[in-house]
Amino acid sequence: MDDERLLTAHEGGLPENLISIAEEFRAGFAAVDQIDRPAVSIFGSARAKEGSEPYESARYVGRRFAEAGWAVITGGGPGVMEAANRGAKEGGGLSVGFNIELPHEQGSNHYIDIGYTFKHFYARKVCFVKPAEGFVIFPGGFGTFDELFEALTLIQTGKAQNFPVVLVDTEYWGGLLAWIRGEVLADGWISPKDLDLLYVTDDLDEAVRDVVESYDARGAEAPAEPQKADAQ
Repeated sequence: MDDERLLTAHEGGLPENLISIAEEFRAGFAAVDQIDRPAVSIFGSARAKEGSEPYESARYVGRRFAEAGWAVITGGGPGVMEAANRGAKEGGGLSVGFNIELPHEQGSNHYIDIGYTFKHFYARKVCFVKPAEGFVIFPGGFGTFDELFEALTLIQTGKAQNFPVVLVDTEYWGGLLAWIRGEVLADGWISPKDLDLLYVTDDLDEAVRDVVESYDARGAEAPAEPQKADAQ
C-alpha cells in the first residue's frame, strides 16, 4: 500500500512520493469541482448490514438530503456509506463516494455518481471536508471516530467553517459524550463552547434539518456583494 511504503521509507523517493500525493490532490479536487450544490458528508461503519438500523437510517437520511437538493458524500464503501449513497440516488440527488484502497476492504458501492478511489488517507480527508456544509455521523468504529474528531479539530482551530456535526443515535454516542464532559471538559482540555460543536439526536429528520437550516442561516448572514457603479 502506498501509505505504508511512504510511512516506512527513510531515504530516497521524495520526488516520486510528492508527485504521487500531488496528483491525488489534483484528481480529488477535480472530483470535488463536479459537485454543483451544497453537500453533506455522512460517515458510519462499513460493517452495517442492509436491514440494520444504522443502514436503513443512513439510507433515509441520504434520501432526505437529496430531496432537499443536496449532494451526499461518503467514503464510497459498504455499510452506512452504501446506505447513504443509495438513499441519495433514490431521492434523485447527487451521490458522491471517495473510496480508499485498503488491503482487506473495500470496493466502491454501486450507488455513486461522482467517485474517486484514493491511495492516501490525508488527501481523501481533505476532499471530505472541502465541499461539506455539515457532517452527519452514524455509529461506527475507529475510521468513523477519526473523521468525527478530524472535523471537530478543524472547526475548533478555525481551519474549517463552523458547520454542524450531527451524531445520530443518542444511546451509542451517549457514553462518549459523558466521558468528554466528565473527563476532557472537567480537566480543562476543552472549553464549554467546544461541546457546542456537537449535536446528538435520534430524530433523522431533525438531523437533516439542523444541517440544512444552518446552511441557510449562514447564507442569510453573508454580506451582500458590493454593487458596481453604472458606467457613466
